[in-house]
Amino acid sequence: MLLSAALAAVAAPLTSVTAHAAARAPKVLVIGLDGALLGRIKDASTPHLDSLMTGGLTAGSRIYADPLAPTLSGPGWATILTGVWPDKHLVKDNAFTGHAFTKYPDFLTRVETAKPALSTYAVSSWAPITDTVLSAAVDTRVSTPSAEYDTGTTSRAVAELRNGNRDAVFVHLDNIDHAGHSYGAASSQYRAAIETADAQVGQILAAVTGRSTYASENWLIMVTADHGHTDAGGHGGNSDPERQTFLIAKGGSITAGTTRYDIKMPDVAASALAHLGITIDTTWGLDGRPLQTPVTDAFDSLRPQLTTRVDETGIAAGLTGFTHTPPTGWSVEDTAMGTGGITEWRGWSFTTDEFWTAAERGQQRESNIRARNVFAVADGDEWADKTYTGTFDSTLVGPAWTVTGGSTAVLRYTTLYRQESPQKGEVSVSWDGGTPVTVKTYSADASSRTEAITLQVPAGARSARIRFRYTAGNNWFWTVDGVSLNAS
Repeated sequence: MLLSAALAAVAAPLTSVTAHAAARAPKVLVIGLDGALLGRIKDASTPHLDSLMTGGLTAGSRIYADPLAPTLSGPGWATILTGVWPDKHLVKDNAFTGHAFTKYPDFLTRVETAKPALSTYAVSSWAPITDTVLSAAVDTRVSTPSAEYDTGTTSRAVAELRNGNRDAVFVHLDNIDHAGHSYGAASSQYRAAIETADAQVGQILAAVTGRSTYASENWLIMVTADHGHTDAGGHGGNSDPERQTFLIAKGGSITAGTTRYDIKMPDVAASALAHLGITIDTTWGLDGRPLQTPVTDAFDSLRPQLTTRVDETGIAAGLTGFTHTPPTGWSVEDTAMGTGGITEWRGWSFTTDEFWTAAERGQQRESNIRARNVFAVADGDEWADKTYTGTFDSTLVGPAWTVTGGSTAVLRYTTLYRQESPQKGEVSVSWDGGTPVTVKTYSADASSRTEAITLQVPAGARSARIRFRYTAGNNWFWTVDGVSLNAS
């Protein structure tokens, strides 16, 4: 017994020492490639970015367009660095007039506030990022002289990463965007700029892996872009190439070779904070989610079932993006639905941003920023673009959620609702299969938001079904995503 006790006493500290030695210091590197298109990166010779994609995750994504904000660098980098969309950070252009960075600071500033002992560093080829978006709380902000451009930014980043001891680093490279403006995204010059940037990314990554302390560090590396470019050159509009962004990430708990469809650009800031062990306070109002903890819903399971266009000639023929088949447990009631119309949008449909916005641009579909991956949409406007009879009258019905009688439950979902009379959106709940009771009505525009509706569960009730009924003619649309019902 005495020998066993002695061995246990020795083993305990040894176990503690081993666990301590295995705990590597978390560090974050975010590299911004201004104006880069993921598709063009994949077409070019980019061994370093390819290696990150092979060893980590790749996620194509899309941003907003006017009237929320144009596809410019100011709103783009503000979204990425603060973790909130333009309707919160209020950046609408490259002048940053009226920004809300005090309320929604950049993630490096949040690092300094939450863990002031950590060291932060940023270097940028575009001065407004380091002069305006990033606050003075960041330990070191460097705006590279224009004469040095990306070469100077790269050399500074390499020196800092190789020799310094920073915990969170942001590096911005600008030349891809410059080539896009001068020559267009379809040009050989744009491709050459991508390949040059890849070589610079390679230098930066080599500085990380060449650190003497690298073996004891846990680096999360993220590469992203603020917007895309048209083939002819330029951005700021609502075309799909201009709205395209992406995230390439490697390190931490990321599984190699992963492709994700749920990533949004505010996730960069949230992911950096989470990797550094900083708890995200709900009062911060971040729109981003840590990529380390994916959140999916029933609609996302439909992605393998999405099909190509039927009537929508404006959508690329090979693009998959819609289905009328609801996920398991859900249903669509179309008994009162009119006949004819555009097939894709007859009744509630399940679709993606890329597919739906291609149906008709410039009508605020691009403002559906808080929906992720596959979402539900009722679009009377697009449905009525082909001969039809009757009215649009369709109800999306959720599964039977278990509830506790006499308690309260909270219904949450993200939505975008654009109004035109006489259309109406109604959210109702039925308890144990009873008569639906309306709990929310939409009869005016509702910008992209997450709704939270507290429901009083009747005594004795054991189940609840949520219904979303949309009635309209040739009017506008309603999107719903991320529906949940949980005890409050």
